[in-house]
Amino acid sequence: MEQEKDMAPASEDAKFEGATFAMVAKTMKGLEAVLADELRALGAADVEPGHRMVSFRGDKAMLYKANLCCRTALRILKPFYTFSAADADTLYDRVKMFDWGQLLSVDSTFAIDAVVYSETFTHSRFVTYRVKDAIADWFRDHFDGKRPGVRLDGADVLINVHISGDEVTLSLDSSGESLHRRGYRAAQTEAPINEVLAAGIILMSGYRGESVFLDPMCGSGTFVIEAAMIAANINPGVYRRGFAFEHWPDFDAELFESLYNDDSQEREVKFPIIGADISPAAIDIATRNAKGAGVMKYITLQTKPLSQWTEAPAANGVIVTNPPYGERISVPDMEGLYTMIGSTLKHVFTGWEAWIIGYREEYFQKIGLAPSEKVSLLNGSLDCELREYVIFEGNKRDFRRAGGKLKEDKPARDRKPGRKPFDGDRKMTFKDKEERRRFFTGKGKDDGHKPFGKDGRKPFGRDDRRKPFDKDARKPFGKPYEEAVEEPESENPLAKRRNPDALKMLQNKMPSLAKSEGPIMRPRGWKRKDK
Repeated sequence: MEQEKDMAPASEDAKFEGATFAMVAKTMKGLEAVLADELRALGAADVEPGHRMVSFRGDKAMLYKANLCCRTALRILKPFYTFSAADADTLYDRVKMFDWGQLLSVDSTFAIDAVVYSETFTHSRFVTYRVKDAIADWFRDHFDGKRPGVRLDGADVLINVHISGDEVTLSLDSSGESLHRRGYRAAQTEAPINEVLAAGIILMSGYRGESVFLDPMCGSGTFVIEAAMIAANINPGVYRRGFAFEHWPDFDAELFESLYNDDSQEREVKFPIIGADISPAAIDIATRNAKGAGVMKYITLQTKPLSQWTEAPAANGVIVTNPPYGERISVPDMEGLYTMIGSTLKHVFTGWEAWIIGYREEYFQKIGLAPSEKVSLLNGSLDCELREYVIFEGNKRDFRRAGGKLKEDKPARDRKPGRKPFDGDRKMTFKDKEERRRFFTGKGKDDGHKPFGKDGRKPFGRDDRRKPFDKDARKPFGKPYEEAVEEPESENPLAKRRNPDALKMLQNKMPSLAKSEGPIMRPRGWKRKDK
């Protein structure tokens, strides 16, 4: 039986001050539980983790806070219309039935992002076209042939279409540009880790600033910068140029200003945050990025290869790192690198906890240490695994006798109650997946075959990061600035959230690194099954 439901803003109840409504926070595979904890801490209600998303309820302030404060959210959606559609014509008809005058005008622009999990609707682009046509035809029928324009970048209203089977949900995208784009990155090394994934791994490790933090292969510095923001409790959204919700008709500028400029939860960083890399160029980029985030005063960066770590900076601490996988980034002796990682952890970092994200089982095996926890994660297009290593002297039995505890006996983070492993008896291991890959490809692990399947900135203080909020001085989201906004000079104009002069400085300039040829799609390797 077909169902049709209008939600906010169509609901009259949503118009009352303080009314709550449903929202959806999108995230990456494996980070659902972390994001759910973040939302609960912000005061969200009815928090329910799902597949790469978390649903919750809250008011307008909660929507603003979710965008400003959530470190592991990619975007925050506000559903407003749900219905069932068994075919493309029904999809068109149901979309056209909605009163689009509530959200758009003939002078505005809109963009559509479609995500489909359906046997009927197999192409997201086709869904995008049908929804666009229905919206355009609704306006033509009601406004003498006039209709709003479609703009791929910088649209006034962003509409998300989600289809699961024959259930269709239309949502307003309140974030605009993906929330992983914090706004502090000045440059990057090859294959930098996503900021949302980095923050999620750090939060998963339990790090909150109460110990020393180290990334011995820091690259462009994403882990140490996100760690500094967590330790200082700096909201990740304060660096962004803007959010899509700021251009909604019901935008509350006064409420948003109060939330944006609230730094009462920030704290001092009491323990060192250290980043190191074998590449001087990488350290230079990491330094620029840390200055762009205003956290350089909390971070120590140094050019230092892994082989030179002969003494730990403290008796205990947390290591989080993303070594090369042998895909986009590689070294001549990958197995030797991972062997060195294991040896350095065992002999130098006794008393520490190490969290390493990797892709190939044979390289993990070279570490030579038993992980106490494994978490399946998606890094770009690669199904990866995050492993925790608790470094202790002697053997595991002596460690436990001394009162030490490992996490290996706890349920896996991504394990769902009532679900059995793939064969009913045991969990599919990295080794199983590698053997299956070799069976289908006829390739061995040592034959070089890839896995099977598809300008220097100055630091700035908190006052530079938080400028008085002024709605009138701002232009529509994503559009170029046409007039300069008079604001006090900052030591780092590029770090200011809304500085048109700084934006103009970026025009027609190229990064200092060589131009990238774009992402290289490699065949996929092993793929973990849901438990």
